[in-house]
Amino acid sequence: MDFDLKIFLDTLPSLAWGAVTTAKLAAMSALLGLVVGVLGGLARVSRHKPLRTLAFAYVTLIRGLPLLVILLFLYYGLPSVGLLLPATVVAVLALAMTNGAYVTEIVRGGIESIDRGQMRAARSLGMSYPMAMRRIVLPQALRRVLPPLTNESITLLKNTALVSVIAISDLLRAGVDAMTWKANTFSPFAGVALFYLLLTLPLLALNGWLERRYRVH
Repeated sequence: MDFDLKIFLDTLPSLAWGAVTTAKLAAMSALLGLVVGVLGGLARVSRHKPLRTLAFAYVTLIRGLPLLVILLFLYYGLPSVGLLLPATVVAVLALAMTNGAYVTEIVRGGIESIDRGQMRAARSLGMSYPMAMRRIVLPQALRRVLPPLTNESITLLKNTALVSVIAISDLLRAGVDAMTWKANTFSPFAGVALFYLLLTLPLLALNGWLERRYRVH
């Protein structure tokens, strides 16, 4: 074991900056992925077949591809068609697209778990389909999908480690750089593991609280 306490402590500041970058990427991607997922979930249960088909194709394609492949395709493929995006934008797009596909299925499952009689009752009271969905179905579905959404956010946070392959100075990249200039593997990556743990623990606690709070009896 090549652990050195001095090296471990010396690398913490640079790792902290990498952790900030990781947290920002995860937050932006989760927010965009949530928007995509809610829209996708609504499309998956839509009465319009083209929307359902489009949403199904999106979910199937994205869930069938590794995130790393999507990252590299966007980063190296888009410039070949004249679209050059900053690495950070590419990372957020790839993470949000992937996260959005899983959130789509979570939202779809939440909506379909609500008794269909509630939609029929709302329609019989004169509500339009969008109004009934917004006022009756979605608020109930939201309570049921919050725990799995939080769990998916944890997965997203850990998946940000892959953005280091497109030269983003995230937490993992900071660890690799520290390993190189300190010629030590264990000490910097002990710090990397520590920061990932510090980032995920609040989400794990939130996930546990939501599961207890909104447990379906």
